[in-house]
Amino acid sequence: MMTEPAPISTVQPMTPPALDRVVKTCLAKDPEERWQTAHDMMLELKWIATGGSQAGLAAPVAARRKGREALGWVLAGVLLLFVIAQALMYSRRAPAEPRTIRSFVLLPERTVVESISLSPDGRDLAFVASSSDGRILLWVRPMDAHAARPVAGTEGAMFPFWSPDSRFLGFFAEGKLKKVEAAGGPAEALCDAANPRGGTWNRDGVILFSPNAGGGLYRVSSAGGVPTPLTALDPSRRENSHRWPYFLPDGLHFLYYVRSGRLANAGIYVGSLDSKETRRLVGAPANAAYAPPGYLLFDRDGTLMAQAFDVRKLRITGEPFPAAEDVGYDGGTFRTDFAVSDNGVLAYRTSASFHTQLTWFDRKGKPLGSVGPPGGYFNLSVSLDERKLAVSRLASRTGTRDLWLYDLSRGTSSRFTFNPSTELAPCWSPDGGRIAFSSDRDGPFNLYQKLATGSANDELLLSTSAPKYVSHWSPDGRYIVYESIDPKTKIDLWVLPLFGDRKPILYLQTGSDESQGQLSTDGRWMAYTSNESGRSEVYVQAFPISGGKWQISTNGGVQPRWRGDGKEIFYLALDRKIMAVTVKADSTFETGAPTELFPTQVTQLFGVRNPYAVTADGQRFLINTRVEEANPSGIAVVVNWHAGLKK
Repeated sequence: MMTEPAPISTVQPMTPPALDRVVKTCLAKDPEERWQTAHDMMLELKWIATGGSQAGLAAPVAARRKGREALGWVLAGVLLLFVIAQALMYSRRAPAEPRTIRSFVLLPERTVVESISLSPDGRDLAFVASSSDGRILLWVRPMDAHAARPVAGTEGAMFPFWSPDSRFLGFFAEGKLKKVEAAGGPAEALCDAANPRGGTWNRDGVILFSPNAGGGLYRVSSAGGVPTPLTALDPSRRENSHRWPYFLPDGLHFLYYVRSGRLANAGIYVGSLDSKETRRLVGAPANAAYAPPGYLLFDRDGTLMAQAFDVRKLRITGEPFPAAEDVGYDGGTFRTDFAVSDNGVLAYRTSASFHTQLTWFDRKGKPLGSVGPPGGYFNLSVSLDERKLAVSRLASRTGTRDLWLYDLSRGTSSRFTFNPSTELAPCWSPDGGRIAFSSDRDGPFNLYQKLATGSANDELLLSTSAPKYVSHWSPDGRYIVYESIDPKTKIDLWVLPLFGDRKPILYLQTGSDESQGQLSTDGRWMAYTSNESGRSEVYVQAFPISGGKWQISTNGGVQPRWRGDGKEIFYLALDRKIMAVTVKADSTFETGAPTELFPTQVTQLFGVRNPYAVTADGQRFLINTRVEEANPSGIAVVVNWHAGLKK
């Protein structure tokens, strides 16, 4: 009423200039200056529509009539015209191309994220995070919410994945495959999965998963039951693990990652629920995913690549191109931590979030110093004289690992193994002269040893068809304790004598998992981890086995270690705290109650061997500690990640 309204052309630039005059006349302050009839305005609009305003034709002259009885019709006509004009311009305009939008999802305070997963509808982000007090939980962050919420009943969760309707989450915890409703509710155990490496869920209620790091894939109903094997390792290709399955849209075919002692055979394969035939798609060091409308996403040297993928013909075409840079890679599990939804949302973590630091702590958890720079470390072993450290270190983005030696007094390091395969689980001989380790150079992980001076070639100690991992070298030097994976009996504890005919001796084999065996200083007792109770606990039995056994942990535990004098056992609780238990092991065996020492930030509890070492006096702990970023940016989220790819 007080000022002149802005011309419509300033709001919608493509408006015909003559339309400004029509609307201005309708909104004139003086009623006598407005259109007096709908007929007058109709003539004006026809003149505009026939191009009169551009052809120089005179505009029709409106008859001047007093009265405002037709004003309502005039205004209605103007509004109708404006709507029609907008619709016409919109229909003639090319549809706007989707824009790529990048952002970061901030994490709960004082937490470190370990793995992520996006719901198929792109509305929810699930992630596993460990807090500073050692608790590990599954969290869900709706994309339209300001914060994430923890999911009850998911303590110790690993590697989450979604149901196809985005309602449920599958995950692994306490040696089980479980599911839980994302909105909240009780978690339900579906079946055993001792050392898992990922799962996927199709619309027919089939869950495909890897229950052990050294075997094939299994299938089980989403309602639970007995899992059945689906894929088998191919010895001719030196395969030693099938992991990270991912269902394709038909729910029948799936992607999965194959680890092999021969790099030319490792990579992303495609398989089927109803066929034994498989096909290698591309060489890659970790998991892959399918992203509509037709792309295969996989890791290449820290860059997430996208390549056209025909899901009907099951083949890739064209050249790959970058989809995201600096994507995090976990060399411990051979996993690139990214997720993609069906509607074009991509989420990933950066590479900095996977670094670890070898750090010394006292019994109260006070840091005392570090060993080497931050990097990808696994499987610690300190020599008995506490002067040297052997550790498995990520060699490259191909996922292979080499053994390195560190002189703890001089602060120097040197590479110890040079085979282009993976070497892990090092263990010093009591005299410090040799190092035993596991390697997949011939397919399944076999046992080797090498002089600590590096002056001789690697010596094969034991070769079988089952994957084997060094656990401990007995203090008297006579035995190597190792664990072996069997599809029927799961993880079993064996002992390899280093004298006589060197025939392996089975120490413990049940329907549960027995692993991480550690012999006492006097060689009379074996501490180990078992999930026979439904969750992992630490036990002790005599060596050789005679009589009963004793449960050391009371509320879950893994990774036992003996103090040098045999009077104390340390272990990691399921919330990653270092625990200590006093022991009396003479003619009888007696234990005290577990005592909490301090929380840790070890990378993982399950599937990672020897994440810490303890000195003989039990006063110092060397722990492979997750590096917390100084300025954590959170989880990167890209909406419409494939927008503009044709350009």
